[in-house]
Formats: sequence, C-alpha cells, structure tokens
Amino acid sequence: MGSLNQSQAVQRSLLTPTAAAHATFVPTGIVTVLLGPLLPTLTSRWALNDTQAGDFFFMQFAGSTGGVALSGVLTPRLGYRMVLVLGLLFMAAGVATLLLGSWWLGMASVAAYGFGFGLTVPTSNLLVAEANPAGKAAALNLLNFTWSVGAVACPFLLAPFQRSQHTSVFLFVLAGGIVLVAATLAGVSLPSVRAESGESTVGARESLGRLMSTAPAIALAALFFVYVGTENAVGGWLATYAKRIASGAGTMWVTTPSFFYGGLLVGRAIAPALLRRVVPVKLARVSITVALLGVVGLLVTRSMAGVMCGASVIGLGLATVYPITISLLPQTFPKAAARLGSVMFALASIGGACVPWMVGFASTQRSSLQLGLLVPLAGCGVMLGLYCLSWAQRGSDGSVAA
Repeated sequence: MGSLNQSQAVQRSLLTPTAAAHATFVPTGIVTVLLGPLLPTLTSRWALNDTQAGDFFFMQFAGSTGGVALSGVLTPRLGYRMVLVLGLLFMAAGVATLLLGSWWLGMASVAAYGFGFGLTVPTSNLLVAEANPAGKAAALNLLNFTWSVGAVACPFLLAPFQRSQHTSVFLFVLAGGIVLVAATLAGVSLPSVRAESGESTVGARESLGRLMSTAPAIALAALFFVYVGTENAVGGWLATYAKRIASGAGTMWVTTPSFFYGGLLVGRAIAPALLRRVVPVKLARVSITVALLGVVGLLVTRSMAGVMCGASVIGLGLATVYPITISLLPQTFPKAAARLGSVMFALASIGGACVPWMVGFASTQRSSLQLGLLVPLAGCGVMLGLYCLSWAQRGSDGSVAA
C-alpha cells in the first residue's frame, strides 16, 4: 500500500503544470503544421486548384482565431485543465475525420483542429507564465521550442505513410495519440486561473481605441499580421512547391517543411545567446534580411537540394523575429500590453488565415506557384520596412529575451 502511494506521489510530481503544457505543445506543433505536407494529398484527392487548396489554410486559421478568442472566455470559467483537454479533443476529432468524406467535411475537419490548437496555444502559454513567475521568458522560450520539435517531426512522421499510401492510418494514429494525451491531462491537477483586476469597460474600450490608433500600435499590428501570415505561407506551401519541382518523383518532398521548421528550431535555440550581444531591433533587421534572401533562393532554385537549403535559411532568418516582436509590445506599451496583446494575437491568427490563401489565389491566377510565393517575399519586405521605421527604436534599448 505504501509503495502504491509512493508511486502516485511520483506520478503527480512529474505531471507539473509546466510538464502538462509541454505535453500539450508537442501534438499542437504537429497538428499546426500538418496541412503543409498533407496539402498535395488533399489537392489530388479532391482535384483542387491552388485557390481551393488555399481555402484549407483560411479555414484552419479562421478556426484558430475562434479558439484564441474563446480561450479568453473559457479559461477563467473552466480552468486550464478543461480548456487544454477540450482543445486536444477538437484536434483529435478534426485529424481523424479529415479524409473520411467530401471536401466540405475536410474543410470542417481542418477548422475543428484549428479551433483546437487555438484553444491550447494561448492557454498553455498562460499556464507556463503563471507557473514560472521568476523566469517567464526562459520558460516560454522553452515551451515554443517544444512546439518546434513537434513541427519538425510532423513531415518525417507522415512521410512513410505517404510513401505506402496509408495517410489515413497516420491520421488515425495521430488522433489516438492526442486522445491519450488528453486522457492523461484529465487526471492532472492544475492551478486555478489567477483573477485580474478589471477596468471600467467603457474606459478600457476608449483607451484601447486610442492606443490602436497610434503609429507604434499600427506598426506592431502589421508585424503580427504579416509575420504569422508569412511563416504559415512558407511552411504551408513548401511541400507542394517541392513536389512540383520534383515532378512528383519519390516522396522526399514531404519532408521539406521540416527543413523550414528545423531552421526555426535552431534559430530559437541560439536566440538567447545572440540577444545578449546584439540589440534586438538590429537583430530583427538582419534576420528578416536573411529570410528575404532565403525566399529569393527558394524561388530561383530548380532542385530539391536548393528547396531544402532555401527552406532552412528562411526558417533560420524568421526564428527570432516573432519573439522580438512580442517583446516590443510590453516595452512600447508597458501599461497596456495585456489589452493590446489580445488584439495583436487575434491579428496574427487572421494573418495566418489570409496570407497562405493569397499565395494560392495568386498561384491560380498566374498559373504558377512560384509567382504565388512572391507573397511571402513581399511579406519579408514589409517587415523589414516596418523595423527600419523610427518607432522601432523604442525597442532598441537593452536586450530582450526571446
């Protein structure tokens, strides 16, 4: 009896709030990027053009936007555990049903799992921030590193099932694994949500409206929108672009998004060391320039090796941009970062829905995915321009943890 109690105590000690968030973020990373390597299969299954294929990105991140918005309502009422479990179950349901019926069911499935990770991403970040008050930046950086591990692994996990034409089996196995994580988290005791003191609703709305009309807020809003849209456009269309370059030969094209997310992974691993030596805004400018050159390289190459190299360079270039952009929010608006943050992250989700769709639309109109990928190239140009404006100098004093 004593040994049983000891075993239960050890299990409880392992399932800490931070560990629960990390356990959630591995499948969240897999599901978030799943559409990219799966897109050629979906396109072939339903005979879609690139605009119709781009609709999947819109549905995924439209669902995600809804999940992000609803998480702010559900988390204080249901608690971290229930929201994480609910998000995981939506992800599992969407993944499992993706290839079971028509294109419309596929669209609904993508929206469902998008809604699921829309719930888990902000909830996990909030849980880790609350559980690690003395080291929020480091803890959140590690959490997003875990997301990148899932994102890098996804195409490699999918590739053998694609090769043997058993993609549905992979989706069922993935859904089962997500359900298992949800069942495990259902038995974990997590802290309750900390209550925050509120402001007058009318006053808060007026204050938020005034803040959003300022030049720094508009620039930050554009950066959130464009960055997430650009990242998802590159990661989402890479496999399709690589397959067309390879003329459908073999299945190596399935793994090309892993090189992009691998670049993000490496870049975010070395970011803290870089930020101790380089002013964040200057690092962002250099990083965006690297990403821009990577997109140019991707567009001019006609080989798989070139695609993989270009994808890695883009990922490495983009790696520090989003953490630096997030860090500028509390630096530029120290007294209103929380309220502005909800708007910024919503705009990020909308960017994730719109920009990849724009790639597909441009590709269909010009009958060339290569021309469609000029959209993320323009996105890099816009971000570089925004970071060269005077407002960004406010974030150039001191270092920022990524």
